[in-house]
Amino acid sequence: MRDVLGTVARWRAAGRRVALGRVVDLEGSGPRDAGAAMAVNDEGEVAGSVSGGCVEGAVVAEALDLLGVDRPDLGLLPPGQGTAEDHPVGRPRLVTFGYSDDDAFAVGLTCGGTVHLFLEPLDHPGGLGSRLDRVGDDLAARRPVAVATVVDGPGLGCTLVVGPDGEVSGTLGDEGRDHAVARDALGELGVARSGLRHYGARGEADEAEVTVFVESFAPPPEMLVFGAVDFTAALARVARTLGYRVTVCDAREVFATAERFPEAHEVVVDWPHRLLDAVGDRLGPADAVCVLTHDAKFDVPAIRAALATGVGYIGVMGSRRTHDRRLARLAEEGVTDPDDLARLHSPIGLDIGARTPEETAVAIVAEIIALRSGRPAPHLRDTRGPIHG
Repeated sequence: MRDVLGTVARWRAAGRRVALGRVVDLEGSGPRDAGAAMAVNDEGEVAGSVSGGCVEGAVVAEALDLLGVDRPDLGLLPPGQGTAEDHPVGRPRLVTFGYSDDDAFAVGLTCGGTVHLFLEPLDHPGGLGSRLDRVGDDLAARRPVAVATVVDGPGLGCTLVVGPDGEVSGTLGDEGRDHAVARDALGELGVARSGLRHYGARGEADEAEVTVFVESFAPPPEMLVFGAVDFTAALARVARTLGYRVTVCDAREVFATAERFPEAHEVVVDWPHRLLDAVGDRLGPADAVCVLTHDAKFDVPAIRAALATGVGYIGVMGSRRTHDRRLARLAEEGVTDPDDLARLHSPIGLDIGARTPEETAVAIVAEIIALRSGRPAPHLRDTRGPIHG
């Protein structure tokens, strides 16, 4: 949605009616994640994408049908390719695109998945259109915000906007429902996660009368990399490609320069533990700390400071022997809690045979992705023998 807001604002200022489609769920494989958005105006102009090209034509036809616009000159497939039973003009609709092999080729859904799409006219009372300026302001200011929309059941199309401090604007049509959804949306925002949640009519748990799509817009995850070494430049480059905001930190001014680490968003000349003391309270489960210093006087204080935060990943470079010595130093410093020590990923990365800085960077971010997704992967810390075969 970030990518289409500017275009949508321009269309609406020009008096165009607009329908917005968002992917709210996927079954099987899919080309785009939940939250992918596409806007269509009443002239048939399009912004954004919900399927990377797979079902865009069918979605445009559905959007124009929703707006009550007949544009045969566009050469689109007729609307109704989805499975929603009731498609009145002007009313939000939940549409499912899932095709047989033959039909899938006709619309381009070659990935074999099923896409659940919520389409809404932005002039729908109480809907996202009435909150779009607020959401746009939050996104422009890089403030976290969650958008909860009823996509099925009572209150269809109603939208609630929730900020990081729990402040709420809008309503989903029932006070109990608002309270339950705002609470859950705040939790989803904390881990930058989007998806469907189900409730009773008054927000009761374990019921499914109302389906709500909670979309989280949070600042990009942060990666703090300690140690101005050759591996750091490669890691900064790969992490930035994956959407991290990368900070490189080293107390040695001669090494910690923007010229050496052009892919980092910020290069800080300071002791790692001092930087963590300053920014640690904002680190959460989606963030990462990578200690690449190989020097006890740097990495032991950095590890202690990282363990005091809620950061989701702490990776520490070094051989098994180096890590054993590091654990002894940490014990001398009073760090002995097994739960704390279990948070350390050292040797760092997945066991993929990485040798070069670039390969090591891939191994590190792959480990972070595996942890975040909960998928099993061969972590170096869980294996035995030489790191490099």
